[in-house]
Amino acid sequence: MTIVHLRRAGTSLVLDARGPGLPRVAHWGADLGPLPADDLPGLVDVTTAPVVPSSFDGPTVLSLLPEASAGWSGRPALAGHRAGTAWSTAFRLDDVTVDDPAAAVDGGPPRTGTTGRGDMTGRGDEPGGPDAARVTVRAVDPDAGLALTVELTLDPAGVLLIRHRLRNTGTGDYELRELTPVLPVPPVATELLDLTGRWCRERSPQRHPWPMGAWVREGRHGRTGHDATLLLVAGTPGFGFGHGEVWAVHTAWSGDHVTVAERRPTGDATLGGGELLAPGEVVLGPGEEYTTPLLYAVRSAAGLDGLSDALHTHLRARPGHPRTPRPVTLNVWEAVYFDHDPGRLRALADRAAEIGVERFVLDDGWFRGRRDDTAGLGDWYVDERIWPDGLHPLVDHVTGLGLQFGLWVEPEMVNPDSDLFRAHPDWVLRAPGRLPPSWRHQQVLDLAHPPVFAYLLGRLDALLTEHPGIAYLKWDHNRDLTEAGDHRGRPGVRAQTLAAYRLLDELRARHPGVEIESCASGGARVDLEILRRTDRVWASDCNDALERLSVQRWTGLLLPPELVGTHVGPERSHTTHRVHELGFRAATALFGHHGIEWDIGAVSDAERAELAAWVALHKRLRPLLHAGRVVRIDHPDPAVQAHGVVAPDRSRAVYAVTRLTTSVAQVPGPVRLPGLDPARRYAVTPARGVPGPATLAMTEPGWVAAGVTLGGTVLASVGLQMPALHPEQSLVVEVTAVD
Repeated sequence: MTIVHLRRAGTSLVLDARGPGLPRVAHWGADLGPLPADDLPGLVDVTTAPVVPSSFDGPTVLSLLPEASAGWSGRPALAGHRAGTAWSTAFRLDDVTVDDPAAAVDGGPPRTGTTGRGDMTGRGDEPGGPDAARVTVRAVDPDAGLALTVELTLDPAGVLLIRHRLRNTGTGDYELRELTPVLPVPPVATELLDLTGRWCRERSPQRHPWPMGAWVREGRHGRTGHDATLLLVAGTPGFGFGHGEVWAVHTAWSGDHVTVAERRPTGDATLGGGELLAPGEVVLGPGEEYTTPLLYAVRSAAGLDGLSDALHTHLRARPGHPRTPRPVTLNVWEAVYFDHDPGRLRALADRAAEIGVERFVLDDGWFRGRRDDTAGLGDWYVDERIWPDGLHPLVDHVTGLGLQFGLWVEPEMVNPDSDLFRAHPDWVLRAPGRLPPSWRHQQVLDLAHPPVFAYLLGRLDALLTEHPGIAYLKWDHNRDLTEAGDHRGRPGVRAQTLAAYRLLDELRARHPGVEIESCASGGARVDLEILRRTDRVWASDCNDALERLSVQRWTGLLLPPELVGTHVGPERSHTTHRVHELGFRAATALFGHHGIEWDIGAVSDAERAELAAWVALHKRLRPLLHAGRVVRIDHPDPAVQAHGVVAPDRSRAVYAVTRLTTSVAQVPGPVRLPGLDPARRYAVTPARGVPGPATLAMTEPGWVAAGVTLGGTVLASVGLQMPALHPEQSLVVEVTAVD
C-alpha cells in the first residue's frame, strides 16, 4: 500500500506498509531529514536482508508482529489458539491510516485522519498531544478468525508509543497467551542494560554483552515489582550517560509483565514488552477484543541522558502532569510509627511549619484496630479510641498552619484480623480452597468483584468527603499477588490491575483536587500507567542517603525529579542502621520531590536550623530542579558520583558531587559539568545558604571559597577539582550565567 516516514525530535521511523503482509519497520533511529517520497523505496530496498543458503527461499520479514508464517523463528509475539487450532497466523494488510501532515509517503496517499484510531490510553487523553504523528495499521487473518490493529504514535519529544488490539472475528472462543509489541534494533547495539532490585534496593543496574538468544525479564508479582526494569536499554559498546547510541523500551503496566531483548542468528535484533498472561486469563469470545499495554520506545545518540531527556519531556507535556510547585512534605512514619498521640502530632506539625514544610502526612495507624501491622487493614474508619473527636482536630490544626494535610491508605489489602475479613472472607484473591501465603500479615482484596469495588470506593469517597482538608493520599500496596484467583476461580491479576486503575480514576473524578502517591513497599509500583493516575512515586522505603543515591539516579532514567519522593531521613537509617551527617542526607534529598521523614520534634535547635536552610535552598532551586534537564556525569573514579539539573535555557544549573567511598586516588580527578552553553560564561560557587561539608583537606581549591567564572566549554571539558571529601559526603554546586 505505502511507505511512511515519520520524524520528530531527532528520530525517524520508516514503515514499509506495502503489504501484502504486516508492515515492517525499515528504520527506527537517527533523523533521516526531509527525505523525498521517491527515496523511500530505495531505503526499504537497502534494508532488506538477502536470501542465504540453508534458509527460506525468499526474504524473511520481521514485521510489527513477527510471525512464523513470514519466517520468524524467534520468540512468538502472538501466542494463542482456538481449541487447538488457529495457533499460527498469517495476517494480511487491510488498511493504513496516517495522521501527520508532515509525513513523507510513497506509493499513493494512505487514508488520513483519525477514524478508528481510538484512545491509546483509555482515559480520553491521547499520548503525544495534538502535534504527534500517528499511524494506524489494520490487518486480518480470516482463516484464524482474527483482526489486528496496530497503533503507533511518535510524539514531539521523539518517544514512540505502540499498542496492539486483537479482535476475535471467528465463531468460537480464542484463548490468548501472549501479545507483545516489538521493534527492531540496529546491529550496532551490542550491549544491554536493565535494572533489578529488591525491597530497599530498587533499581540496581546490570549490564552485559547482548548475545544470541533472548534476554527475558518477567515480572510475576501482581504489581510492577521491586526488581522491575524501568527501561531495557540496548546500545553501542561502552555507552554511558553522556555518550553512545541507545534504544530502550518500557512496558507501561502495573501487573504481571514481560520485557524482552532478542538477537537472532539471522541478524535480527528486537526489543519489546507487554502483559504476562496466566493460562486462561484472557479468553476472547466472538467479537471481543484484547488491548496490550502501551509500549514506550525511545532512542538517543546522546547516551542514557538523551533517553531520559526525551522521556522527561514527554511526561512533562502530559495534560495531567503536576503544574503547581511540589510541596515540601513531612511524613510522620519514621517519627511516630504506630504511636499516634494527637498532641505529639500537633507539635510535629508546628515544628514542620517553622522549618518551611508545606505538606503534613499522617501515615499508617489512624484507623480502627491498627496498633501494629497485624490488624485493621480493610476497616477504613477512624479509630475512636485514639481519635475520639475524629481526624478533624488534627486536619484543622495542620491546615490552620498553612500546610496541606495528607493521609496514608492501603485500599487493596486486608488483614485477616479485621472486621471486613471476618464478615467477608470470600472477598480476597485466592486459589479455590486455600489462602495464599501471608505477607506482612495481609491478603489482597478482589477489586474486580463488584461488592468489593463498591465498598472501597464508598469508604474512600466518604473519608475524603468528610475531611475536605485531605489534599493528598499516600496509596500503599505492601505485598505481591500470589495465587491471585478471583471470585470466579479464574486467574485474577489482569482484572485486579484494571480494577485498581478504575478505582483510582473514579476517586480522582470525584475529588479532582486530591493528589495521590504510588507507594508499594516503597518502589514496587513504578510504571507509566500507574503514573497516569498518580502524582508521584515513593522510590524506596530506604531513606539511607547512600543507598538512595543509586535508587534515585536510576529511577531518574525514566522519571523527572518532580515525580520522585526524596526525603531527609533520621541520622541513623532505620533500614540499614548507617549513620550519616545531615548535609549528606539533605543533599541527596534535594534533587526530587523534597521532604522529611524524621522526628524533627526531637532534634537539636542547630539541626533544626540547618534543616530549615536546606528546605529554603530546595524551594529556591525548585523551579530549576522540576523543569530542567537532568544530567548524570560519567566519572572515571567509581568512588565519585555526580549529577545535576540544567535549566531549559541553560542560564543556570545545580550539580551535586558525592564521594561514595575511598579509592586508590587520594584526590579524584576533576568533575566535568555537562549540559551548559559553550558560548556563555558562568559563575560557579558552592550552594549558597547551607553549610558545606567538613573535608579532610588542609587547603581547598580556591574556587570553593571565592567562586570562579569560566566558560561553558571549560566547565564541560576541563571541569572542577573538588575538595577532598570524606566518604559519604556531598558538595552541592550552583552555576549561573553571567552574561
